[in-house]
Amino acid sequence: MSDFQAVADRVEIEALRGEFTDAAMMRDYDRVASLFTPDGVLRMPGIPVELEGREAILAWGRRVPEVVDFLVQNTHPGVIRLDGDTATGRAYMAEIGRLRDGRGGLNYAIYHDRYQRTGDGWKFTERVYEIRYEDSSPLAGTAPRPAGAS
Repeated sequence: MSDFQAVADRVEIEALRGEFTDAAMMRDYDRVASLFTPDGVLRMPGIPVELEGREAILAWGRRVPEVVDFLVQNTHPGVIRLDGDTATGRAYMAEIGRLRDGRGGLNYAIYHDRYQRTGDGWKFTERVYEIRYEDSSPLAGTAPRPAGAS
């Protein structure tokens, strides 16, 4: 593999991680599911959630707005280790949010990732969300509502 190819792969994987954060923030769960291989897995042991396959990821995502009032994620680049058509990596997360029942808080986490090069570009084969710090103190702020929103 050329150095150029390695650079291109890293840029594509970083774009994949950015797409995930954007899709989650925009509540575009069709897009979230499309970022995984057909048999890809999204695991969030601390929540606890384990989703296998795009359909399970999409079904879960469609239920999120019923439970989550708002969520703001900030993903920070981490390591990417290339190995031909597969790769592993980590991305670091700061997240604040509130559930519809009023519970919420701030957490810091790590995404432990496995990636696969496909005909449609790099996709997640596994994404594991490991919470490293959680602060469940009541949030003092509010989420602004657009005009006419309930």
